[in-house]
Amino acid sequence: MARPVRRVARATAVLTVLLSSALAGAQTASSQKADKGEIQRGRYLVMVAGCNDCHTPGYAAKNGEVDEKLWLTGDALGWSGPWGTTYPVNLRLFMADMSKQQWVKHARTMTPRPPMPWFNVRPMTDADLKAIYAYTRSLGRGGDPAPAFVPPGANKPGGPLVQFPG
Repeated sequence: MARPVRRVARATAVLTVLLSSALAGAQTASSQKADKGEIQRGRYLVMVAGCNDCHTPGYAAKNGEVDEKLWLTGDALGWSGPWGTTYPVNLRLFMADMSKQQWVKHARTMTPRPPMPWFNVRPMTDADLKAIYAYTRSLGRGGDPAPAFVPPGANKPGGPLVQFPG
């Protein structure tokens, strides 16, 4: 009698493992679909929020006709005014080692130097910010870090600048 019980127990264990694996695979496929949707929404938000205008080299000058593999890699075009000279950060490198929650917190509390319109980012929903994060992270690391901030009164940096009055 012990052998049939062992066979049933063994068959039950094998069946449990197989079903668990199948369910895990189904959940992974489902979350990948959700992730794909979130990534697509993030791409859309990056486009309509104008993130590429500054954070993608040549985007505005080329009427948005820039290869997506260059998107959000920062720019060496400086923005100069009474605050000094700032450069659009490489968001792909910036977010690379940041969790989704850290990004949302950063987006809610940042007060960067001009011309970054942080006041347009803060009202975004958590879902919007998470979608932007998902899209940016989906691009992978790319590009180089942006040039460092140059304080007011320091030697003007070389390279192209947009000069604000003041």
